[in-house]
Amino acid sequence: MTADATPALVEDGRTAAGPRVRRGSAYPRYLAGKVAGALVSLLAVLVTSFFLFRLIPGDPVKTMTGGRQVSAEQLAAYREEFGLDLPLWRQFTDYCAKALTGDLGTSYQFRTPVVDKITEALPNTLLLTVTAFVLYTVLGIFLGTRSAWRRGGTGDRVNTGLALTLYSIPSFWLGLLLIIVLSVGIGPVPGMFPTGGMESGGKEGFAYVLDVAHHLVLPVVTLVAVEYGQTLLVTRSALLDEMGSDYLTTARAKGLRDDLVRRRHAVPNALLPTVTLIFINLGRTVAGVILVETVFSWPGLGGLFYQALSVPDLPLVQGLFFVFAAAVIVMNTLADLVYPLLDPRVAR
Repeated sequence: MTADATPALVEDGRTAAGPRVRRGSAYPRYLAGKVAGALVSLLAVLVTSFFLFRLIPGDPVKTMTGGRQVSAEQLAAYREEFGLDLPLWRQFTDYCAKALTGDLGTSYQFRTPVVDKITEALPNTLLLTVTAFVLYTVLGIFLGTRSAWRRGGTGDRVNTGLALTLYSIPSFWLGLLLIIVLSVGIGPVPGMFPTGGMESGGKEGFAYVLDVAHHLVLPVVTLVAVEYGQTLLVTRSALLDEMGSDYLTTARAKGLRDDLVRRRHAVPNALLPTVTLIFINLGRTVAGVILVETVFSWPGLGGLFYQALSVPDLPLVQGLFFVFAAAVIVMNTLADLVYPLLDPRVAR
C-alpha cells in the first residue's frame, strides 16, 4: 500500500482510528443540537399552556365560590388575589417570569403552590406508570422475539392479533370493563378488586403494602394490556429484518444452537429500535395516564389534572400540562442521545 492511499482510507473511515475521531467530534455537536431543540420545545410548551387553557369557558373565580351568593366586591377581591384583574399580557409575563424560577403559581382551589401539589401526587403516578412500564416492556419484548422467530405459526398469529386488538382499545373503556367484571362482579365472576382509590385506609406496615398492591392491580393491567402491543410489534418487525442477515447464517454454520443464535446475535441487534421506543413510551405513559387514573380514582397527576380542569384551576392545569409535555420531551431527547451510543452512524 502506498503512502498516497493512506489518507484516502482515513477519510473513508476504513481504519480503526478514522471513525473514532469523527465520532468524538460529531457527537458533541449532535448532543448540543438535541438539547437545544428540547429547550426550545419546553419554552413553546410553557407559552402554549398559558394561552390554551384560557380558551376554556367559565369564570374560575365564580366556580371557586361553589354557586354561593357572593358580592361583586368579594369577586373583585378574589380576582385581585390571583392576578386575574391584570391585562392578559401582564398575566403572561408574570407567569413566564415565575415559571423560569420554578414557581408555577398558586392553585385556585387548594390555595397552595402548584409545585407542592405536583410533588405530592407525583410518587403515586410514578408507582403506577413505572410498574406498568416495566411489565409491558418485558412482555412486549419477550412475545415479540418469540413471534418473529416462529413467524407464521399459531403463536405468532395469536400474539399479533391480540396485540393489535388490545392496542386499538381505549384505555378508559377497558378500565371500566375491568371494574364491571373484576371489581363489581358479573354472573359467576365475583368482585375481587377495589373499584378505585389507592388504599383502603387504617393499615400500616406490610399490610399497607399489600393493600396498595391490591388497588394497583387493575390500573396496571389496563395500562399493560393497552401498551404492550406496540413494543411487541416493533420488536417483531425489527427481528424479522435481521433474520436474513449473513452473520446469523454464519452463526448457524458454526453449529450454534438456534436458541443461542437468537439470544446472543439476533435479538441484541434487533433491539435498537425498541430501545428508542422504550424511552418514548416511558414519557408517553406518564403523560397518558390521565384517563386511567381518573377511571380508577388513583390519586396521581392524572386525577389531579382532571380535578383541576373541571374548575378550571388555571395555574394547576398549566403546571400539570407542562409536566406531562416535559416528560415526553425529556424522554424523546434521552432516546436521541442514547441511540448514537448504540449505533454511531446516527451522529455522523
